[in-house]
Amino acid sequence: MARARSLAEFQKSFPDEESCAAFLFKWRWPDGFVCPGCGGRRAVGLKSRPRLHECLDCGRQTSVTAGTTMHRSKLPLTAWFWAAHLMTTHSNGMSARQLEDQLGVTYKTAWLLTQKLRRSMVDPNREPLEGVVEVDQAEIPFRGDNAFFEPGNDGIILVIGAVEVIDRGSNQAKPRRKRAKYLDTRSGRLRFAVIADNSTASIAAFVRANVKPGTTLLTDGHASYPGLSGYRHDPRVVGAMAGHVILPWIHRAFSLLKRWALGTYHGLRRKHVDTYLNEFVFRYNRRFYRHVSFEALLGLATHHEPTSYWDIIKRDNPRKSVAPTTYRRT
Repeated sequence: MARARSLAEFQKSFPDEESCAAFLFKWRWPDGFVCPGCGGRRAVGLKSRPRLHECLDCGRQTSVTAGTTMHRSKLPLTAWFWAAHLMTTHSNGMSARQLEDQLGVTYKTAWLLTQKLRRSMVDPNREPLEGVVEVDQAEIPFRGDNAFFEPGNDGIILVIGAVEVIDRGSNQAKPRRKRAKYLDTRSGRLRFAVIADNSTASIAAFVRANVKPGTTLLTDGHASYPGLSGYRHDPRVVGAMAGHVILPWIHRAFSLLKRWALGTYHGLRRKHVDTYLNEFVFRYNRRFYRHVSFEALLGLATHHEPTSYWDIIKRDNPRKSVAPTTYRRT
């Protein structure tokens, strides 16, 4: 069971490589070690290399970080743990520039570290939103280059969001009759994604991927929603009234996203924007128990496929061997 840790408790719990490796071992093999080569369950840890465990049946050596987000990383595990703790426990997150100063590493290392951790913030087995869900779209300004960020001068990113509406009294989502007011509520789980446009296809793809069929959708009456079969549509036409009055919780989430992007990162860039949205959603969904989200992040990281620097920037690795050129003798 995850528990909250103060800064002093964190430093006491994970002072060295051995304690970090033991923590990852429990998350990766909760029922005991299983050799990926022969399936054997007997292993012994190597004292000289805390990450490695040697199978007593076949002799294969397996690292606790092999096949995870930390795969083949040269950074000490203490740096990974410290970065995960800073990114999850700080209410506004941690930029790569701030992490560079905190960890004493280069900016490129800090940037790669944050990118890999952000890609681990999505649980592939997470449950879809259900009950009553507000859905809307918003335009988020982005930075076009490294110049001073001025919202409106560079461009916009179209983001769609969905958030559960929870009744405070029962702490559950309670669908009501159509056009009824949802008073004394709070927001539940959140989802964000970038969409290409406001077309029916783009909106429907997001809703079907993130919202459970049968859910009541509270929307602004956009023409794309009535075509969604399998959902109970309850449109709230905005008209002359402010949007945040009709759909308060999703608009509050959009407002927090804009302030976070401007305050922590001085404006998001279009490239990698999905990973930044994942980070915001991860922190928002754990806002009531932020200090235990550190364990959730590292737990997800142990089950995520490894991603290299070249995968992240979407370029070919120049160090990979190129097939030799064949020359014909003449």
